[in-house]
Amino acid sequence: MVILIGGVSCTGKTLMAQKLLEKYKIPYLSIDHIKMGLIRGNKYCDFSATDDDDEITNKLWPIVKGIIMTNIENGQNIIIEGCYLPPEHVNDFEPEYLKQIITLYIGFSKRYLEKNFISGIVEHRSEIELKEYNEHDDYMNLDNFYKLHTKLKKCCQENNSKFFEIIDDYEGEMNDIYMWIDKQVEILR
Repeated sequence: MVILIGGVSCTGKTLMAQKLLEKYKIPYLSIDHIKMGLIRGNKYCDFSATDDDDEITNKLWPIVKGIIMTNIENGQNIIIEGCYLPPEHVNDFEPEYLKQIITLYIGFSKRYLEKNFISGIVEHRSEIELKEYNEHDDYMNLDNFYKLHTKLKKCCQENNSKFFEIIDDYEGEMNDIYMWIDKQVEILR
């Protein structure tokens, strides 16, 4: 079984993976670690941490796909989380692989972003990983986050991918997602 948790930065993917690891005793892998390992450890790496997310996704997806396939072929369980899980490609696996994959994406509604950008997102960005914040950052700002979440939601809809949009109550709505995951895991076990 492979659990894939996708979404825009700072939605709680890594925290969710950590909680699922503790609950199910299934290890997790952050795609950010693969990205940084390649950037820091491979002098031939042809991308950087500051490149466009779509460009990084295109570079990392073949590697992540290979990891997913290998885990399924070996009967191993893993949770993989990150921004670089493209909904348009996740559903391209052969049916024997797809039936072993639980995929979900987490996003924020415009209302949630407007109401909670600083207190609910920026202030919690380092729950598991240390993430810097600069209020003049082109990436980590309200307008960009709204564009990114809207783009992800649309992509999930176009590719029939499970998208959970946090609208008001982060904790309560995340609990609903955990309950959904529990049902999916029960089906696969």
